[in-house]
Amino acid sequence: MTTYFTDKSFRFLRALARHNERAWFQAHKADYDAHVRGPFQSLLADLQPELRTVSEHFRSEPKTVGGSLFRIQRDTRFANDKTPYKSWQGARLFHERSRQVPAPSFYLHLQPGNCFVGAGLWHPETPTQRRVRQFIFDNPGSWQSAAHAPAFRRRFDLETDEMLVRPPRGFPADFTFIDDLRHKNFVASRAVDDSVMTGPQLRQTLAQDLVALGPFVDYLCAALDLEF
Repeated sequence: MTTYFTDKSFRFLRALARHNERAWFQAHKADYDAHVRGPFQSLLADLQPELRTVSEHFRSEPKTVGGSLFRIQRDTRFANDKTPYKSWQGARLFHERSRQVPAPSFYLHLQPGNCFVGAGLWHPETPTQRRVRQFIFDNPGSWQSAAHAPAFRRRFDLETDEMLVRPPRGFPADFTFIDDLRHKNFVASRAVDDSVMTGPQLRQTLAQDLVALGPFVDYLCAALDLEF
């Protein structure tokens, strides 16, 4: 069994949250590489064959530049919060065509007390939202299976933080999934205990999550005419 993250991973991220400044980060960059970025890259490499069994069109790419791992640096150009670093590390297991067209992805999140795994479309542009809503309306039975199957909903929650106040116009009020059409994001996720993130079963647990999230991502790919 392989262990990736340790208590030192969380200790670094908690310290970064307290000392969110460039001088501190540069002085502790070796700790970031050893306890956060390096282990995450190893995990991504080990998840590649697991992801391939779910879909040959998604990538778990461990390389430092252009891979699955998001930069730890924040984009502060248009943000009120000018702190330079995120206090978490995220990774996107992306569709092979995601650089050309909108596409769903799988996502892993490392943050003390707030680790999670999920998948879907996060902050899609309005035309993409419309395509998904119309697809749900045209294919409600498949949406029931992909997003509301009992086993799926016992494991994952649908993100409801950002919703339209009212259902979008053009859809009948008695549509079974009318509330789902209010979603701005089409995301399913579940929390992962810190102890699981630092434990020897992490890869196996995440591999099971990727399999369980597969039908949900498959549905969103179908909505956007993408291969799965």
